[in-house]
Amino acid sequence: MLANRRVIIVGSGPAGLTAALYTARANLKPLLIEGLESGGQLMLTTMVENWPGFRDGIMGPDLMTEMRVQAERFGTEILQGDVATVDLQETPFKVTLADKKSFTSDTLIIATGAAARWLEIGSDRKLSGHGVSTCATCDGYFFRGRPIAVVGGGDSAMEEAIYLTKFASKVTVIHRRSTLRASKIMQDKALANEKIEFIWDTEILEVKDVVKGEVTGVLLRNVKTEKQQELAVDGVFIAIGHTPNTSLFQDQVDLDSAGYIVTSQGTRTSVPGVFAAGDVQDHLYRQAITAAGSGCMAAIDAERYVENLSQ
Repeated sequence: MLANRRVIIVGSGPAGLTAALYTARANLKPLLIEGLESGGQLMLTTMVENWPGFRDGIMGPDLMTEMRVQAERFGTEILQGDVATVDLQETPFKVTLADKKSFTSDTLIIATGAAARWLEIGSDRKLSGHGVSTCATCDGYFFRGRPIAVVGGGDSAMEEAIYLTKFASKVTVIHRRSTLRASKIMQDKALANEKIEFIWDTEILEVKDVVKGEVTGVLLRNVKTEKQQELAVDGVFIAIGHTPNTSLFQDQVDLDSAGYIVTSQGTRTSVPGVFAAGDVQDHLYRQAITAAGSGCMAAIDAERYVENLSQ
């Protein structure tokens, strides 16, 4: 067992690295455990144009590298590895990695994020960042005047389709069923939008890239008739939901019905001394900048908690 830490951060996306920066500057000497996906979802993004301060944009991996170096500059210890188990039943909290190394800490900041659900057809992940996206707010601007497709039938899909009509010449919603799952108000807005068309009872078999590395269309199959057709589009936005990375924390902190960590009074969880930031507790905004902001909040909450322990 290594020396007890004052703060351990699990996750290395914008929330985790911002929490690391702030706790390091507060002289808490944080330990950040990266997890399997170092850098979070921005590592799968090409150009980020909505991060303040970069008027010409910055590549997602480059932004995460800069954040990592900045956190290390102020004393963050970053450890590669995946967390296998956590024990939040007593303090100090215990974190054990897959390689059996264990650490204890007075506070824990959970910044493990949420994973976008994919179609799992191979070509969707292959073309991620090259015409396939899971974030309309992030990438819609790149498709000005171009035809695109949105996959899904819930509120998120309708929100994304409506948002994308600001940029795209045409938005085609592809849905496996004959009716939408979205709320009536969202359905009405999408169905009334002249730039949105619907293809019902249909799934995507393949995302085409006749021009290598650039989406040129999708191969569709009607789930009732088995009939196949191709649709020419320049982009595909997958909006079939997200899965919060909270399996480690089930039965240890309160989760909502969708599996997201419940926070109150800032970033506090149901366990004193345990804080959550970023997409692991936010299913509404899901932006890198809001994740970073909540990482700052979690760091300040953790700092105040540590201060109270020493009084």
